[in-house]
Amino acid sequence: LTVGITLAGAVAFGLLPVSPLPQVDLPTISVSASLPGASPETMAASVAMPLERSLGRIAGVSEMTSSSGLGSTRIVLQFDLDRDINGAAREVQAALNAARGSLPAGVNGNPTYRKVNPSVAPIMILGLTSDTMTQGQMYDAASTIIAPRLSQLDGVGQVQVGGSSLPAVRVEINPRALSKYGIGFEDVRAALAAENANRPKGAVEGAGRYWQVEANDQARTAADFAPLVISYRNDAAVRLTDVAQVVDSVQDLRNAGSSNGKPSVLVTISRQPNANVIETADRVNALLPMLRASIPGAIDLAVTMDRTTTIRASMRDAGRTMALSVALVVLVVFLFLRNVRAALIPSVAVPVSLVAAFGIMHLC
Repeated sequence: LTVGITLAGAVAFGLLPVSPLPQVDLPTISVSASLPGASPETMAASVAMPLERSLGRIAGVSEMTSSSGLGSTRIVLQFDLDRDINGAAREVQAALNAARGSLPAGVNGNPTYRKVNPSVAPIMILGLTSDTMTQGQMYDAASTIIAPRLSQLDGVGQVQVGGSSLPAVRVEINPRALSKYGIGFEDVRAALAAENANRPKGAVEGAGRYWQVEANDQARTAADFAPLVISYRNDAAVRLTDVAQVVDSVQDLRNAGSSNGKPSVLVTISRQPNANVIETADRVNALLPMLRASIPGAIDLAVTMDRTTTIRASMRDAGRTMALSVALVVLVVFLFLRNVRAALIPSVAVPVSLVAAFGIMHLC
């Protein structure tokens, strides 16, 4: 019986989850909506308020908080602990559909929602830095190479890339130059959209053969957009550089990341519910050499935050404390009874009791 209990506890020890805090599943849903260019006051009045009125009719909402910033609104709904999160999500989707008609016409698509657990914090943060590459180029490598590969690992629940955004070409228009040539903003927008359209170019067919016509007409840099002809005035071409300044930049200038005082892109890794933090972090560390080989050599990839450091230290300290406690129990019994056979009894009973507790913990 003792051997069986010990084996069961030893097997259960490897199955127990490792976490810095107890797993608490709070039924919480986050709703997001965006309106590019709108001020926080406009977002609160025209986007957040209609959504709050619609979401407030859902039964079982214990708390609702919202925050509005430049062009975005986020509403967090927390439900009663006995509320089923899947049923709540369906009601949230119905409420968002009902509120769609009350939102401004410029809102990008429908408001989105996702199930969140406020008690789950990131377990690791990776930092990308470079002396020669821009943050936009590092963000491109992180979002297209690093994040998809990390998301495939067992135990990884979510991978977020921050600190910058994807590379983009920014056209900063001079209104006075447009007025001089009599060109409108819509004319510039239409010319830019037509220039970068990826459409079929046609084909050449004859004598039983068929050739597909291809051309590399995708504008990707500021130099590609600069000579674009916007319109014709006085029998002369008006190019984009005549009315605007074209620069290589990123999609969102209001994102910034820093690691050890250097501009960086940060990759935040969160674990799946009930996943072993230690094993998940070990899988990420084992994958880092391959990730470094997959990205450009000018980018330095390093671990900037690892929550498992303190967890590992706590587990080592708990193990030393338990071993010391068992040794002290055996020593006290031996000193008081002065009998080796009597001292052997706690030396077996105490470890077996501790190991058996792991089996009970796993069942519970």
